[in-house]
Amino acid sequence: MGSLDGDAATSPSFSSTGSSGDGNGGGGGGGRVGIYACFALGGSNSLECYEPGANTWRRVGELPGVPDGHVLKGFAVVALGDFVYVIGGRLCRRERGGGGEYRDTDVDVRGDVVRYDARRGEWGRCAPLLVPRFDFACAPCGGRICVAGGQRSLSGARGTAAAEVFDADKGGWSRLPDMSTRRYKCVGVTWHGRFHVVGGFAESTSSSSPAAAAADEAAAAPPGRATALLLLLPQSSALERSSAEVFDCARGVWEIIPGMWQLDVPPNQIVAVAGRLLSSGDCLNSWKGHVEVYDGELNIWSIMDHSAMPDMPLLAALPPSAQRRYHTMAVVGNQLYFLAGYQVAAGGDGGFRTVSLVHSFDTSANPGLMPPWRSFQPTMDQDGVEDGSKELFSQCCSVQL
Repeated sequence: MGSLDGDAATSPSFSSTGSSGDGNGGGGGGGRVGIYACFALGGSNSLECYEPGANTWRRVGELPGVPDGHVLKGFAVVALGDFVYVIGGRLCRRERGGGGEYRDTDVDVRGDVVRYDARRGEWGRCAPLLVPRFDFACAPCGGRICVAGGQRSLSGARGTAAAEVFDADKGGWSRLPDMSTRRYKCVGVTWHGRFHVVGGFAESTSSSSPAAAAADEAAAAPPGRATALLLLLPQSSALERSSAEVFDCARGVWEIIPGMWQLDVPPNQIVAVAGRLLSSGDCLNSWKGHVEVYDGELNIWSIMDHSAMPDMPLLAALPPSAQRRYHTMAVVGNQLYFLAGYQVAAGGDGGFRTVSLVHSFDTSANPGLMPPWRSFQPTMDQDGVEDGSKELFSQCCSVQL
């Protein structure tokens, strides 16, 4: 990643307090913390690690099993103990056009699972998914990894209701009961010990649902009546997209929460911090300039107090033509770390480089005593310094050693 000329990287003062107890990161206790995410630069994927204590990015290496000239999309990256798991995804062949832009062609839906041992620095293979999928919900829950929804096929935009769970001790996947809705581009998060599958493009699996009933009746109705019935479909689908399905691990059953997400657009990322669910945007706008918090009793999202990001000097130093290429957040204790990359021009030959910035928000800070927001410009280890425009193809996760 590039750096802004003249800006010195400042290492944040950092005290490790462990990750959220809701299962969205590594283990508790003191030690070194790494935030892991998968990027694409050119025709390959790589796993990279940001270390808050050193304010440094380093490249771990290319993802195993991805052929040269191909990239993986729509997969999940999740931490369990000392391991970072890369699960499923959509394999694409990447070719560069005459104008320098990359063109991706879908090749296959993958069920492969690999994991990186953050303590030993080694890759290993795990049992594959029972149902290959991409754009699905995934989260650690109770010492296991839960997966639900997603797309199973490259043809057609339809999700699956299938769910499964990975037990690292047993080394395999087991099927969970199906959800009541088929979903893809949904978000997974564990909250109060239960696996939540939130939003996404959804449709009921029940033939008695309003959408299914309207579609069946419209097929047999006269043209005028059919048009009126089909007008019901967007409204019904919007109600399903704004809902969430919650798996109770103790009881082994799914429950549905109508209107939990509220928006017709799928969420980008939801995390649990100190017993609260937080979000910073949706699929169309991954960063809205503030953090939103969910009220489970009222079933509404609202802007978190003091969470609007102020004007930051590092952001102001970016050239006016800079474009944000990626934005993701990770939980470390009570801190939210926002990892962002900006594409800026490199020289006069029309090339680009990626400038990395990190913003941290202390969810427990008293604004009267200490500003909740801080920004840093990380350094990149020498092996990882490259020009080019980077793409983020996964959300990130944190591991504490």
